[in-house]
Amino acid sequence: MLRALRQFAVGAGVSFYLFPFGLFFFPASVNMKNLMALLGLCFVVFHSIQNKTFHISRSLFGAYAIALLFSVTCLFAIDYNGTNDFSYVTYITSFLIWTCGGYAVCTLIRYEHGTVNFKLITFYLAAVCLVQCVLALMIDRIPAFQLLVDTYISQGQDFLQDVNRLYGIGASLDPAGVRFSVVLILIATLLVTHPEVKSNKKHLALLTIAYLVIVMAGNMISRTTTTGFALSFFVLVYSTGIFQLVIRKEYFKFHLIFGSILIITVAVATFFYQTDPVFHKNLRFGFEGFFNWVETGVWRTGSTDKLDNEMWIWPTDFKSWIIGTGLFGGYVYGTDIGYCRFILYCGVVGLAVFSSLFAYCTYIFAGKYPQYRLLFFLLLVYTFVVWIKVSTDIYFIYAIFFAMEKELFTYKSVKGAEVTLVY
Repeated sequence: MLRALRQFAVGAGVSFYLFPFGLFFFPASVNMKNLMALLGLCFVVFHSIQNKTFHISRSLFGAYAIALLFSVTCLFAIDYNGTNDFSYVTYITSFLIWTCGGYAVCTLIRYEHGTVNFKLITFYLAAVCLVQCVLALMIDRIPAFQLLVDTYISQGQDFLQDVNRLYGIGASLDPAGVRFSVVLILIATLLVTHPEVKSNKKHLALLTIAYLVIVMAGNMISRTTTTGFALSFFVLVYSTGIFQLVIRKEYFKFHLIFGSILIITVAVATFFYQTDPVFHKNLRFGFEGFFNWVETGVWRTGSTDKLDNEMWIWPTDFKSWIIGTGLFGGYVYGTDIGYCRFILYCGVVGLAVFSSLFAYCTYIFAGKYPQYRLLFFLLLVYTFVVWIKVSTDIYFIYAIFFAMEKELFTYKSVKGAEVTLVY
């Protein structure tokens, strides 16, 4: 029982990091991600004092340098254009908050399990996303529970209710969809590459259930999840070789369990689609493109139509193309598209610097974990694809991988022997 409570506490910490929210009795500027970052900073200070010295790994320092360069580029853009829009000038602060928060997540997992690795990280992230999907459905279905959440949790729920969108506790709109997408790619990678998972029926079943629930309910919360689903499905198809219409022996157990649970999930979803008006509405919203394709032969949604018809807005002069206009916040240009917003804010120069951060992370981790090269390549692809829809980034997952590196913090023990924190 005590072990379950400890793991629940670790999971709560992961959720605070991944899906931050405020509390109505907190100042508006304080959310759970910031508190996790503060906890991570305390861990760093504690370990440094305990072991007499502190060094940052070269790989993390390289990422920090690029993030700092991006902030400086944005600062130059607003100074050159005479604006005071500091939206991404402060990105280095966001970078450090994510990094410290990721360190807190990995430290908590290590304290509970004695180690931290890709498998443990993925299980915790999958569990958190699964719970968020269930919470979103409960909030949508149970008024008393919704009232309880809305009484204490500050997450802009008034707007979410106005636009009739599902939300969990800190999980809503595009940010939730981006996190669901990343976790779907991680789950798919773990399912088909990790030897222990591939041979363990329980792990296969739990991850498959989490995967399918996140695909279905995640799209109800945010259709940005669709992109992650597409990339994760590619991982499953490509890695298992099922596209060759041959079932490899090593993947027989996976196909059996995944296929069985998929059939059950489709049957249950079909039943509720036919009998429950609320589920019917939510499912049609989440998979609007698919339903339109089946019914009309054209894959389209209201949001993609709006993107195509209204939101491709570009600079009107050469200077703005190069260094931007220094304006980002306040929806000043009326576009959500990431490429447009970044170029309009800090130009092609700023976009190139920002892009290099994620290319650098891909290079670092693909080299350190060659068995997961496809994963890191697809995370990079996802970064560039999601910018068609929204201006965001996925450094939150790289921050965890940096904290997982065994050479992230190297220090000398009290006896003077050189040792390394294993994360």
